[in-house]
Amino acid sequence: MRIGILTAFTGFLALSASPALAEAWWSGDWYVKLGGEAFVAPRYQGDDEYLFSGKPLISIGKADQGVRFSSRNDNPAVSIYDNGGFRTGIVGKLILPRDKDTSDDLKGLDPVRFGGELGGFAEVYPTDWMRIRAEVRRGIRSHDGIVADVAADAFADVTDTIRVSAGPRVSFATEGYMDKFYGVDAKEAVKSGLTKYKADGGVQSAGLGAAINWKATEKVDTSLFAEYSRLMGPAADSSLVKERGDKNQFVIGVSATYRFDFTID
Repeated sequence: MRIGILTAFTGFLALSASPALAEAWWSGDWYVKLGGEAFVAPRYQGDDEYLFSGKPLISIGKADQGVRFSSRNDNPAVSIYDNGGFRTGIVGKLILPRDKDTSDDLKGLDPVRFGGELGGFAEVYPTDWMRIRAEVRRGIRSHDGIVADVAADAFADVTDTIRVSAGPRVSFATEGYMDKFYGVDAKEAVKSGLTKYKADGGVQSAGLGAAINWKATEKVDTSLFAEYSRLMGPAADSSLVKERGDKNQFVIGVSATYRFDFTID
């Protein structure tokens, strides 16, 4: 089971030109959202076998710095600058291990170690009903590459409690990432039976995502979501994908969170 922990820090750091305000950035009303996701997704990226899985959701933020729009694809972030129409800051992602226990397809391949990615994000609202977000992250321990994700989401409030959203996604990665997840060297080829393959950097995938969010109560948020992505370039040409997987990747699931409010003087 792929189990991950998503911890999204929204507006966690408020910078100010005033020393007094800077020292008291933690003061005010805060919230903690606790919940989880249940979804069906490939066992690993590029696989043709699917697994029912889940992960807990934890979100922490200041009540007076609410985000206009958020997506399940957003990785944990610390906002450094936010003027309402533009936001930027630090972002990170947890990378879970990938080895022979994940799938029999991976026997003979070097495992991907537990680690993460760290970098920056920026998002802009060109209109009141659209958000464009980009993340650029550098691998830590799991790989030594750079990954860039770009997504655009159009959203509309159907009612006071229901919001629908959808938009395109595209992901890029350098050779250090691609070869770790999609490459098969000579030694691995002998052990796994896969064709030897050297993966270069480039476009990793492109696709679409959509969600229906329902604010069931003042404190309970729920969501139904679906994602489709097609592996491209070096990822699609990998012998792991061609011989044992599928270029087309689907994810569908539901989520729910409960908000706890508190104040720090």
